[in-house]
Amino acid sequence: RVIEIFGPESSGKTTLTLHIIANAQKAGGMAAFIDAEHALDPDYAKRLGVDLNNLMVNQPDTGEQALEIAELLVRSNAVDVVAIDSVAALVPRAEIEGEMGDSHMGLQARLMSQALRKLTGCISKSQTSVIFINQIREKIGVMYGGNPETTPGGRALKFYSSVRIDIRRIGSIKDGDVTIGNRVRATIAKNKVAAPFKKAEFDILYNTGISRAGDIIDLGVEQQIIDKSGTWFSYGDIRLGQGRENSRQFIEGKPELMKEIELSVLKKIMPEMVKEKAPEKASESGKKNEPQRAQRKD
Repeated sequence: RVIEIFGPESSGKTTLTLHIIANAQKAGGMAAFIDAEHALDPDYAKRLGVDLNNLMVNQPDTGEQALEIAELLVRSNAVDVVAIDSVAALVPRAEIEGEMGDSHMGLQARLMSQALRKLTGCISKSQTSVIFINQIREKIGVMYGGNPETTPGGRALKFYSSVRIDIRRIGSIKDGDVTIGNRVRATIAKNKVAAPFKKAEFDILYNTGISRAGDIIDLGVEQQIIDKSGTWFSYGDIRLGQGRENSRQFIEGKPELMKEIELSVLKKIMPEMVKEKAPEKASESGKKNEPQRAQRKD
């Protein structure tokens, strides 16, 4: 599938993509990152859980080179996730070789249209996810009525994408007077595999990426597993803290409690997933006990 993640600057587009790569690697998949912006921070990627030793990174000089590399990776059938950061940085060769101020009307849109026509067939056959990160631009002459925002690269990517995620920063997360992260809203602008226009809000902390504890607090309150009374949050008889941020920090410091709340949330949201895990644990414990029984007989 082709996925487009777009939004304003510093909204969390690359962070979300790196989390996708980290989870793909944890599941045993291979990932590649085509860094057209030449701005990938390896230390930050490592903190988000990306295995840099098993991540293929390429920093192409031109848009044609980037898309040719993407095609080779997809056709190889060896990669599960290919991320391209970003569409706006895929500069056509003619523009790089030309002089400053030269007009290159529609070159990038033509390049993207041609590349996607070639890519979509082999993406479907190889079962690869190709993620395009994109920026936002303003349309010329839109004064009122209609959306003045658009994404670079023409209309081809909008048509060929199975999922389009619009990600926006909606607030700051503070520890006292110091800003430690952003509150982010992701809206599914287009979806060919499920219902579109759904929204999700989550925290992105500057050093650690998407906050798992923050998600657990939000879902716990939504599913009535965590009780919110005024500004206080509590789980059963345990008081988590006053205010969401204090509660998040409290459960982060207690991994066992965080896991317990997470399982309670999963049982409500996805009971079939929790049921599937239970027999596996039972069979594992059975296997562990077999040698002990044999020793007793001896």
